[in-house]
Amino acid sequence: MTESRADALTIKLPAGFDVLAQDEQLAATVSDALDAVEEQLLEALSSSDELPNRAARYLAEAGGKRVRPLLTILTSLLGEGVNPQVRQAAVVMEMTHLATLYHDDVMDSAPLRRGAPSAHEVWDNSVAILTGDLILARASQLMTELGHEGSRIQAETFERLVMGQLHETVGPAEGDDAYEHYIRVVADKTGSLVAAAARLGAIFGGTSDEVSSMLQVYGEAVGVAFQLADDVIDLTADPATSGKTPGTDLREGVPTLPVLLLRQQAEHPENPQPEAQRVLALVEGDLTSDEALAEAVAAVVGHPVTEESWEVARSWAEKAKSAIASLPESTVKSALLSFADAVVDRQG
Repeated sequence: MTESRADALTIKLPAGFDVLAQDEQLAATVSDALDAVEEQLLEALSSSDELPNRAARYLAEAGGKRVRPLLTILTSLLGEGVNPQVRQAAVVMEMTHLATLYHDDVMDSAPLRRGAPSAHEVWDNSVAILTGDLILARASQLMTELGHEGSRIQAETFERLVMGQLHETVGPAEGDDAYEHYIRVVADKTGSLVAAAARLGAIFGGTSDEVSSMLQVYGEAVGVAFQLADDVIDLTADPATSGKTPGTDLREGVPTLPVLLLRQQAEHPENPQPEAQRVLALVEGDLTSDEALAEAVAAVVGHPVTEESWEVARSWAEKAKSAIASLPESTVKSALLSFADAVVDRQG
C-alpha cells in the first residue's frame, strides 16, 4: 500500500482500525470507494442557490469519520462487492446522518460541531432546520432510484431516528426503567442508521437475506457501542488529539450513560451511595465556569461509573461480533470484527 493510500485510510478510519493494512487489495478497494462516495456526497449536497449550497455542504466539508459509508462498502464486499448502487446507498446513509446533526444541534443548542461553530450558530435555527430537511429530501430522492426495498429501509430507519429523538426529549415515562429507556433511545437514534448502512451494503452487494439480516443486527449493536463510547469520551478525551472539550455533554445537560449510572447509585432506594450523591451534586450544579466543569468532570472520571460505562460499551461491541460469528472467515469479516472493537477503543 502506498503512503498516499495509507494516509487516506488514516484520515477516514477510526483510530485503531488497521486491519485493512493486512490486505493491500482490500485497502485499495475500500479507499477508492470512499473517495468516490465523498465526491458523490458533495455533489449531492451542492446547489446553484448560494445559501442552501453553503449550508448543506457546511458539515460535510467539516469532516467526519464516515462510519456509515465505510460499513456500507465493507458489507458489500461480503457479496459481489462495490458497485454504483452500493456507493449511492453509502451516500444516502451519510446524508441522512448529516441531516440529523443539523437538527440535533438546534435541539441541544450545541455551539460546536466537529470543532467548528454549529450551523445554527453560523446562520440561525430556521436555516439549520430547513437545511436538514433539504438534505433528507435529497437523500430520499437518491434512495428512490435504488428501488422499493431501499426506500422502505430508509423510511423505517428515519421513523426510528425521529422516535428516538422524541423519546429522549420527553424522557422515560413514570415507572419506566431509566437505563432501559436510554438504551432504547441510543438504539433508535444511533444504532438504527448504522444498522441500515450495514444492511444496505449487503443487499446491494448481492448477499443472501440471511447475511443481510445478520449484518443489520451487527450494525445496530455497533451503533449502540459507538454512542456509549462517545458518552465516556466526552469526559475522558484529550482536547489536543480529539478536538473535544471534556464535559461538553455535562455542561449542556445531555443525558449520558456515566451520569445515568451515577444517578442510579445516588438514588438507590435501599442503598444510596454517598460518594455518588456527592459527584451527582457537582454534575447537577452550575457548570457555567470552566473551573466548575473541570471539577465535575474529574469527579465523574474518578468514580467507578466511568469504567462501568466502558464495560457496557464493550459488551455491545461483543454483541456485534457475536452477530456475525457464523460468517465464513475472510479479511472482510476480520475488518468488521476489528471495527466493532475500534468504535470503542478510540480517543475521539
